[in-house]
Amino acid sequence: MGTATSPLPLAVRRRKPELVGPAATTPQDTKRLSDIDDQNTLRGHVSFALVYRGRVPEDGDVAQADQVGVIRRALGEALVHYYPLAGRLREVDGRKLVVDCTGQGLLFVEADADVRLAELERGAGLRPPFPCMDQLLFDVEGSSGVLDCPLLLIQVTRLLCGGLVLTLRLNHTICDAIGIAQFMNAVAELARGLPAPTVAPAWSRELLEARSPPIPSFPHREFDVLPPNGDGPPPPPPADDMVMRSFTFSAAHVAAIKKHLPPLLLDTATSFEALTAFLWHARVTALEIAPGEDVQLVIVANFRGFPELSLPDGYYGNACVPANARATAAALRDGSIGDTVALVRQAKATVTAEYVRSTLDVLVLRGRPCLALQNNMFVVSDNRHAGFNRVDFGWGEPVYGGPADTIFGVGFLVAVKDRDGKDAVVVPIVLPRPAMERFAAEVGKLWKT
Repeated sequence: MGTATSPLPLAVRRRKPELVGPAATTPQDTKRLSDIDDQNTLRGHVSFALVYRGRVPEDGDVAQADQVGVIRRALGEALVHYYPLAGRLREVDGRKLVVDCTGQGLLFVEADADVRLAELERGAGLRPPFPCMDQLLFDVEGSSGVLDCPLLLIQVTRLLCGGLVLTLRLNHTICDAIGIAQFMNAVAELARGLPAPTVAPAWSRELLEARSPPIPSFPHREFDVLPPNGDGPPPPPPADDMVMRSFTFSAAHVAAIKKHLPPLLLDTATSFEALTAFLWHARVTALEIAPGEDVQLVIVANFRGFPELSLPDGYYGNACVPANARATAAALRDGSIGDTVALVRQAKATVTAEYVRSTLDVLVLRGRPCLALQNNMFVVSDNRHAGFNRVDFGWGEPVYGGPADTIFGVGFLVAVKDRDGKDAVVVPIVLPRPAMERFAAEVGKLWKT
């Protein structure tokens, strides 16, 4: 099922933004970010949304308290443990990023909206793109820089029905999705009255620094920028031609993809591999990319579990690397879904501890480059297990928890419950309007199988 958002009149009354700092004295030191953290791809902001239904409070229930005040207090307590998040970034020699742990705090906005959750949910459902996102996550003047700005902007908006929308904007250099979800779960635990977070945060960014001298052992073509002339694919379509829609895939839909796989893959392909292969194939088809052009899939692979890298439990920095698969547009469109799953699996298998070290080396050697986000590249980031859907401040888990939006060329997998309360995956996609209609048609074929 695909969803898009129609305009919704929404009046939001915001209080004056305030800085929330650590609730107790914290070290005033300077910490280096890792060589994964400070790549140019991550020198920007990402947004997330947590949406909660209102419910009738019970005696002694935290839901009877001022919800916004509970969150504000818990943020200050959590920042004692995660005190670098209350600091500010600056550059040192070689454009290396460091965080000055000044305790200045994150930016917090309290707001009220004259809308009920049912109105936000109507039509599109509680999925990106959320209506009036610029009001639910207000861009406070002077807060959107990467350097010398708050690392987090959090807005908590009360709804008329007692529901709540918590949105946050994160400086991506300081955390990945798993890291910021870990922080928000710590905030939630403290809001519920726990004396300390159950997962102790770990900095340890020095474990992810390039070798000296750097010696990349993989080509890392995902960072190759094609020449800006007729030798490469066309530039992305103009922004005003773009539309965002979310598509919901149930377990039955994933099973429908898998039933087209050959016997050797049928019982071994993961849901991620099957769904990613389907999305890549549908996107290339929808964009009508010329048959002879190369198309590239980039998966964002989490490497926290690699024992060779010795990352401690509770590490909340960026711990993902891009790995790519390539084919011609014709080969991808004309090949079977099994062929595409094999390409996805091959990209996943590339990611080893040595591949991570090689990525660190190439980032430093090439001056911390960006991913070559061009028309023919599709980046897939799996947020299903990040932990946003478990953030419970004391009034239940969110009905949506995950990325608040996306951009052209990037798709997120987000864990949700469908209308029947069963586990499902939402994928927000941005495409030019005509291509979106073709993409939706490809998805529609899956619904009919």
